[in-house]
Amino acid sequence: MTHDRPRVLFVCTHNSARSQMAEGLLRAAAGERYEVDSAGTQATAVRPEAIAAMREVGIDISAQRSKTLERFMGEPLEWLITVCDQAREACPTLPGVARQLHWSVADPSAVTGDLEQRMAAFRAARDELADRIGEFLEPDPPAPSTT
Repeated sequence: MTHDRPRVLFVCTHNSARSQMAEGLLRAAAGERYEVDSAGTQATAVRPEAIAAMREVGIDISAQRSKTLERFMGEPLEWLITVCDQAREACPTLPGVARQLHWSVADPSAVTGDLEQRMAAFRAARDELADRIGEFLEPDPPAPSTT
């Protein structure tokens, strides 16, 4: 498979919230500039709260599916961006990755309470990811992490 655009892969443990939201946000913000995917060290399901939080900003991620990291092993990737500390520890580097970043974003799925409390956590994660993606898309992308 050939790839005409730089590929970005967002990675989180379960590929259910943060990495899924990041995938949707970058795809919406960058248009056709990047080929964007997300994966997890384990596959589960996209959280309904993540879908709802993204819908609030006009981005539909309801068709996205949770995937494992294995399907991307050895494929050329311009960027691998981990969005949780556990994923960073689980995959410090992968073959075929040109540059890597780590964004430590709090896990909204870990928040308990009523729906409004949970949604507040998903909105906070979404907004933090949107800010990070805005910085990523600036003319000079951030330098790869060295730690």
